[in-house]
Amino acid sequence: MFKVGSSSLEGKSKTQQLSWIERRLAIVKNICIPGSAGCTDRVLPTGSCCCRHFATRPGMENHLHIASKAAAWICPRSLMDIATSPADRTSAATRCTSEHADIFVSISWRYLAKLSSVGSISEEETCEKLKGLIQRQVQMCKRNLEVMDSVRRGAQLAIEECQFQFRNRRWNCSTLDSLPVFGKVVTQGTREAAFVYAISSAGVAFAVTRACSSGELDKCGCDRTVHGVSPQGFQWSGCSDNIAYGVAFSQSFVDVRERSKGASSSRALMNLHNNEAGRKAILNNMRVECKCHGVSGSCEVKTCWKAMPPFRKVGNVLKEKFDGATEVEQRKVGSTKVLVPKNSQFKPHTDEDLVYLDSSPDFCDHDLKNGVLGTSGRHCNKTSKAIDGCELMCCGRGFHTDEVEVVERCSCKFHWCCFVKCKQCHRTVEMHTCR
Repeated sequence: MFKVGSSSLEGKSKTQQLSWIERRLAIVKNICIPGSAGCTDRVLPTGSCCCRHFATRPGMENHLHIASKAAAWICPRSLMDIATSPADRTSAATRCTSEHADIFVSISWRYLAKLSSVGSISEEETCEKLKGLIQRQVQMCKRNLEVMDSVRRGAQLAIEECQFQFRNRRWNCSTLDSLPVFGKVVTQGTREAAFVYAISSAGVAFAVTRACSSGELDKCGCDRTVHGVSPQGFQWSGCSDNIAYGVAFSQSFVDVRERSKGASSSRALMNLHNNEAGRKAILNNMRVECKCHGVSGSCEVKTCWKAMPPFRKVGNVLKEKFDGATEVEQRKVGSTKVLVPKNSQFKPHTDEDLVYLDSSPDFCDHDLKNGVLGTSGRHCNKTSKAIDGCELMCCGRGFHTDEVEVVERCSCKFHWCCFVKCKQCHRTVEMHTCR
């Protein structure tokens, strides 16, 4: 809480007093005073102002902001309206808590994955209505309307892959149908947040690249830089995936939130690193696909092209990186702030590795404050000793066992021509769920 010394303001005009308070509160980057330099977006008719950019400082518990459904940052009333004295203004400025800062971190473009019913993003007005975008992303949306459907597909792809990779873990990448998509789990600098950022940036790069290769976008097509004869003697031809364009767009669109904060905080550095690690998972696993040409299928001539790996491969790679993620901390090397392993005995992480700042919760019990759903009611494997086993999944609370009837296809036969006919078989299985 800021304290206003009366001697600092004595004898000053109201304008000078307000200016003094504004300077005092400058360490909170989202101060919104109508007419001040911080109000760069727009002033509402009520006199309140919208600020879309802010940065937090470690240890700061009070920030003047509140989240709107449009992910703008609104000061509901101007400081001139809510207080008559400088001391009252300062008190009002510190009224909000860090809970709102947590919400801001997790409100992001990933919410586009929940907008499948909106239809194509084909008009600039639609960009203004999209939840989760900061102003610079809205501007990119308007300049790249044809690419935005691919961004949405990338977000959906990332969520689906995350849920597949963590289907047997205590945290199973659960999402909400409201903002923020992942709840508060990714607001902390945990390895789960590291994976979400990595798979999300990879999803955008993958979806945009795929749209380029399929001819959906006018701004890009196949990668024509791959041509001629390879050292192995085959002819480069076909449509090589234009991964360079997909990666570049992902960097511009996904990274802009962290870069708009100056990329100096430890969390911003963590997010940027993991974003790039996600894209590296595609780049480092590009493959060569070929087709033979010749009489009766002989390979007299072979044409080849570069293709992205299946996204499941990208997810598998990042899941391995998740399991071996490095805990880091921020240090200053010269004039540059960098992330280094917290344990000096560990070898430095590479660009492909995931990094995290904070230890993860155990995800055992329902904790609404921290966005943890708990494992009560989750299915578990009674015979497994791994994390999907009932002992670990249920955190020692025990489990319920129920007998359920399962209907499956069986005794399938192929009939000429051309269909497969199966019988329906009923069997009883045991289903185990955590208490």
